[in-house]
Amino acid sequence: MIRQLAKSIREYKKDSILTPIFVAFEVILEAIIPFVIAQLVNQIRVGAGIEVILNYGFILIGLALLSLLFGFLSGYVCATASTGFAKNLRHDIFEKVQGFSFANIDKFSAASLVTRLTTDVQNATMAFMMLIRTAIRAPMNLVFSFVMAYIMGGKMALIFLVVMPILVGGLYLIARKAMPLFRMGFPKYDALNESVEENVKGMRVVKSFVREEYEMEKFDKASDDIRVIFEKAEKILAFNGPLMQMCLNVVMVFVLSVGSRTIITTQGQALDIGQFSTLLTYSFQILSSLMMLSMIFVMLTFSYESAKRICEVLREESTIHSPDNPILEVKDGSIDFEDVSFKYSHLAEQPVLRGIDLHIQSGETIGIIGGTGSGKSSLVQLIPRLYDATNGKVRVGGVDVRDYDLEVLRDSVAMVLQKNVLFSGTIKENLRWGNKEASDEELKEACRLAGAEEFILQFPDQYDTYIEQGGTNVSGGQKQRLCIARALLKKPKILILDDSTSAVDTKTDALIRKAMREYIPETTKIIIAQRTSSVEDADRIIVMHNGEIDAIGTSAELLKTNKIYREVYLSQNKQGNELEEETLEMAGGLA
Repeated sequence: MIRQLAKSIREYKKDSILTPIFVAFEVILEAIIPFVIAQLVNQIRVGAGIEVILNYGFILIGLALLSLLFGFLSGYVCATASTGFAKNLRHDIFEKVQGFSFANIDKFSAASLVTRLTTDVQNATMAFMMLIRTAIRAPMNLVFSFVMAYIMGGKMALIFLVVMPILVGGLYLIARKAMPLFRMGFPKYDALNESVEENVKGMRVVKSFVREEYEMEKFDKASDDIRVIFEKAEKILAFNGPLMQMCLNVVMVFVLSVGSRTIITTQGQALDIGQFSTLLTYSFQILSSLMMLSMIFVMLTFSYESAKRICEVLREESTIHSPDNPILEVKDGSIDFEDVSFKYSHLAEQPVLRGIDLHIQSGETIGIIGGTGSGKSSLVQLIPRLYDATNGKVRVGGVDVRDYDLEVLRDSVAMVLQKNVLFSGTIKENLRWGNKEASDEELKEACRLAGAEEFILQFPDQYDTYIEQGGTNVSGGQKQRLCIARALLKKPKILILDDSTSAVDTKTDALIRKAMREYIPETTKIIIAQRTSSVEDADRIIVMHNGEIDAIGTSAELLKTNKIYREVYLSQNKQGNELEEETLEMAGGLA
C-alpha cells in the first residue's frame, strides 16, 4: 500500500527527502541546547564570571537560531511535499477513474469515488505530512533525548524503558479495537454522499411531491449512522490521553523523587543541580515525543482505511481495455451481432440480452422500439464497448469491437442519451466536445440541423451563453437538441439516439431526422424511441422484448405481423376502438 501511494510523490521527492533531513538537524540542535544549559548552570554554581556566561549565552542563541532555521525549512518543504502529493494523488485517482468501464463505475458507485477523491485523499495527505515530519521528529527526539538523559542522569533514565512497553502495548490494544470501526465508518460516508447527490439531482421532484421532510429524515439517519460508529471509535481512542498522562506522571514522580534524594544524600556528587535540571528538560522532551507519537498513531489509525480505499481504486483494472496490437481505423458503420448474450454482472442469474443475431449495413437508419427493460439501451451500449458482450461477438466495420483501439472505436461512434449531460461552460464549449477544432460556422450549421439555433439566437449572449452545471438553465428539449448538435459535429460512422428526442415535439423530431439523413447520409443511424412516429420512416425497425429480438421489419410490415408494434402504434396514433379496424385494414393494404 505504501509503495502504491509513494508513486504519487514524483516531482516532490526532493522535498519529501529534505523534510526529514532538516527535521534531524532541528532535533540534534534541540538535544544539544539542554546539555549546554547544564554546563552553564554548573559554571554559575562554581562562580563563573560574566565573560563565561556571555560566551555560553551567544552559543545558546546561535543554537536556538539554527534550530529555528531548520524548523522553518522543514515546515516549508513539508508543506510543498504534502500538498504536491495530494495534488498528484487526486490526479492519479481521477485519471484511473477516466479509464474505468461502466462495470468498474458500478462496482464503486459515483458517491464512493467522490468520497475517495476528497475525504480519503485529505486523510492520506495528513498521514503523509506526519510521516515525513512529525513521525521523524518524534522518534529522533525520543532517542537523542534518552541518550542525553542517560549521559546526564545515568540509570535514572532507564525508567523510560519501563514505561515505553506499557505505552506501546496500550496503543496496540487501542488500535486493535478502533480499526474495525473505522473500516465500517467510511462506507457510511459513501452512503451519506450518495444521499446528498441523489437529493440535489432530484430537487425538483422532491419539492413537487413535498418530500423535503422525508429527505431530511433520510439524511439525518445516514448522518447519525456515521456519528454512532465514529463516536465508538473516538471513545476507544480517548483512552490514549489518560494512558499518556499516566506514563508522564509516573516518570515525573520517579525523576523528581529519586533525583532530589540523590542530590541530597550524595551532596551533589552523584548528581548535581545542573544535571538534574537538564534531566528534567530531557524528561519533558521524551514525554512530549511520546505524546507526538500518540498523535501520529491516532492519525495513522484513522488514515489507514482511507489509504486502503484509495489503493483499491488505483489497483483496479478496467474490465475493458485496448488489445496489444489494436486496429486503428474503422472502415465503415456496418454492425453485426452474432449470437450475443449479455449480463451486467457474472453474479446475475438472468442475462439482459439473449441470442441476438442482427446485421446492419453501413448508412442504414434503424429504429428500435420495445417496453421498459426490454434491453434496447443495453444492446447499443455494446457497440462502443461501454460494456463487453458476455457471449458472442459484436462487429463494427466487419471487425470484432474488442480488436479496435478503444479511443478509435469510440471516436467513430456518437451517442445521444435521453438524459445526456451538458457541462458547465458556454454553448460553444459544450458543442466543441463533438469536435474541438470545429469553426463557428460548423457549430451554427450543426445547431440549425438539430433545431437548436432558434432558441440559441434568443439568448442575449447567443452561442456564448453560459450553461450551468448539468444544463439546469435550459429546458429538457433544449438540452437534447444541443446534445444532438454536439453529436452531429463529430460526423461519426455510427450515430445512436437513445430516446434522445423524447422532450421535443413531433414536428421538431421529424425535422431533426430529415436533417440527419441529408447531413450524414453515410452514417449508420440507430434511433431508440418510445414514439413510433420517431422510427416509422426508418429503413428497418427492431422490436425488442425481454432481452430478445421479437421482430424486424418496416413500419408497414410490423403493423401487419407484430402484435407488440401494432399495439404501441394504435395506442399512440389512433383514439377509440372504432378506428382500430380501419388501421388494421390499412396495414393489410400496405402489406
